[in-house]
Amino acid sequence: MLLNISYRDPKQKKQIDDSVGKPFSLQKRWKLGGIGSQKLIINSASVDIHNLLILDHNINSCNIELRPNGIIVRFRSLLETYGLIIPYYKLKIYKGKAQEYSIYKDHYFIKIIADSDATHQFFNKINGQKIENLPPSFEDL
Repeated sequence: MLLNISYRDPKQKKQIDDSVGKPFSLQKRWKLGGIGSQKLIINSASVDIHNLLILDHNINSCNIELRPNGIIVRFRSLLETYGLIIPYYKLKIYKGKAQEYSIYKDHYFIKIIADSDATHQFFNKINGQKIENLPPSFEDL
């Protein structure tokens, strides 16, 4: 879901927490080595997100926050903050080019330029968290 998260709204906060979980505790953040990404440059995006990004003339950038059951991709447009809330079971990450990651959720997508090792390591961390949160397979039962 794509939401305007600029303002504090208890209903919206509950909706986000139900979808991707409450933020990690401080102890878990230390254990994971941080839960937020650096500033990531957006190369392209789906129509809904692109229509928000073209409203201003700033560099299109975003950051990603890890949550226990998913991620939140945050970006800004016209002094408003938007969040793409993605539970792990709907998250698809593709690495098409050597320096580009694509994040998909249903009909939304964001393509991010990965220009540093820290970006690659952060996406490895996302994949690790996604694997930890997979439901047990039929063979495991």
